[in-house]
Amino acid sequence: MSKKFKDDDYWQIASRQMSIVCESEQQRFKDCKITVIGCGGIGGETIEMLARMGVGELVLVDEDSFDLSNLNRQNFATVDEIGQAKSEVAGKKVKLINPFVKVTSYNEHVDETNIDNIIGDSDIVIDALDNILTRVIVSRKAKEKGIAYVHGAIHGTLGQITTFLPNTESYEEMFSLPSFEKELTDSIIEELKNVTSGIPPVIGPTPNLIGCLQAFEAYKIITGIGKVTVAPKILTFDLLDLGSFLLDEF
Repeated sequence: MSKKFKDDDYWQIASRQMSIVCESEQQRFKDCKITVIGCGGIGGETIEMLARMGVGELVLVDEDSFDLSNLNRQNFATVDEIGQAKSEVAGKKVKLINPFVKVTSYNEHVDETNIDNIIGDSDIVIDALDNILTRVIVSRKAKEKGIAYVHGAIHGTLGQITTFLPNTESYEEMFSLPSFEKELTDSIIEELKNVTSGIPPVIGPTPNLIGCLQAFEAYKIITGIGKVTVAPKILTFDLLDLGSFLLDEF
């Protein structure tokens, strides 16, 4: 990328949304740091939208590499990227979308030993994961550090999204998980693994819609515009039934 960009170019990128936010609100988004854990179906769309809206810094985390089965839904997956690390590909694509975004990529498994370092001083953590155990580890650390945790999940044509804040009930409490208020012993970990099993069905529009919604929830949190979907409220939908979009409460 040979072109040299000036600070004014950032505002040109953001120009079409500047009737929705004021300059100080957009500046907050330009100054913020967001960690996205999972760079696949949900995460790919989340990351792209955050970059296009002008986020200041992204931390991208995923231990997997692209394969052929990812092509039906994952934005950063192409035949040229098969076998490449998702987090690293995502980081490169972000810089092509918006050169002003600072990017750090972690190609590693998330667990209790590294989650504190990965999240660091992020303003928001976005859950683009596909397993409950890692969600528990990430959500616990986000709550401990007082960081907003934006949750999204899908199954086939079903999707759900909500945000957990430091003063709301936790992810584990809201979904009545067996790990709530317990140490992650081997037996509890096994119980969490048994909550869901097998490879879930997925079709492209579902994770991509969730990713868009998560990115905009993060934008609302940082800029202060609009109302955020906060736990115990949850937005759910089934794309086979467009009348099913529902803001409910657990």
